[in-house]
Amino acid sequence: MSVLNRSVIIHPPGFYIVGFEKFPYVSFYIIFLAFVYVVTVVFNILLIYIIACNNSLHSPKFVAVINLAVVDILLTTTIIPSMIKVFLFKDNFISFNLCLVQMYCYYAFASMESYSLAILAYDRLIAICLPLRQNLFNTVEIMSGIIAVFWIYSLARIAYSTGIMTQLSFCNSVRVYSYFCDYAPVFRLACNDYTLQWSAASASSMVSLVAPFSFILLSYASILVTVFRMKSVSNRMKALATCVEHVILCAIFFIPIIVIFLIGLFLGSMDPDQRVLSLSLASCIPPSINPIVYSLKTKEIKTRALVIITKMKIKTKCHQRGSKIAPIGLQRGGDYKTIREVYLLCKQVKHMSQMPIIIKNTLLLLLILNTNKLFLSRLGVIYGF
Repeated sequence: MSVLNRSVIIHPPGFYIVGFEKFPYVSFYIIFLAFVYVVTVVFNILLIYIIACNNSLHSPKFVAVINLAVVDILLTTTIIPSMIKVFLFKDNFISFNLCLVQMYCYYAFASMESYSLAILAYDRLIAICLPLRQNLFNTVEIMSGIIAVFWIYSLARIAYSTGIMTQLSFCNSVRVYSYFCDYAPVFRLACNDYTLQWSAASASSMVSLVAPFSFILLSYASILVTVFRMKSVSNRMKALATCVEHVILCAIFFIPIIVIFLIGLFLGSMDPDQRVLSLSLASCIPPSINPIVYSLKTKEIKTRALVIITKMKIKTKCHQRGSKIAPIGLQRGGDYKTIREVYLLCKQVKHMSQMPIIIKNTLLLLLILNTNKLFLSRLGVIYGF
């Protein structure tokens, strides 16, 4: 078509995603992404379950952590299954409407990823800089409201950015050189003016990445000023220790994106294959690491996870002995070795504020049915029954 009528908008049936078409060892990379996806879904669901089932974790911080876990699951589900489908079925075609849906979901959830990290920075800012005003500025209700506002804003803004893509005509190539239906690679295929779409993409980058990252930097600058005003070194260390997991998550998410941007800005161009690989890793890896970091670095979550694992071990051992854990207890005749195994497992959670009643009752009946007074006294001292 030599001359395009501006009143006519041409939409193709769909696009071909060709980001990994020439990528070597793509099969190994897709297998790796499948593993990453499983880890992301399983660990984030486990993290949500642990927080939801423990009333002591129903605080503003962990409301924000649950929000981050939900965003992680949604973000990876938007792109990794489609990449696996392309590899398994050799079908890299995506319809026009489905392309817009994937574009919308990816950028909405990617925006929420950076906003979620900024929300967690807000929680740390209030907790450390304004500890006496937590009930005024950072309650569960306030945190839920902040999260809801960012969700509404992000979904509405990306809806506009995606909607204006329908104003473009595609009369030439329909091959999208990316790992999904990416915004910029798609609008560059248009054969009419895409200045509006380019402006929307630039503005979106500012409000989705630069603004949250700047807020996080300013928050930690304020936190450091507050911490170094503390007279006690131990208080300084405790305050900084509560920020470790969040700093790690921010570094994992923002640094790769900033590096890719700077390379493109100062070096002028980046190898297309390296760009696609780098961006796909930057999108898929952080959601799988987030729940692991919070599980390992957050004392409350580690304690709760240890309780769940310990209860599973106790049930397994008792079933292996032909016994059943119940509020009333085990079968008569359990030997000292069985009780000692249970004791050693339960000793791992002796720092819990309250031992689960089902385990407590079981151990109490075991003690009644057995005559080892030394063992009885040791458990009595530890658990106070």
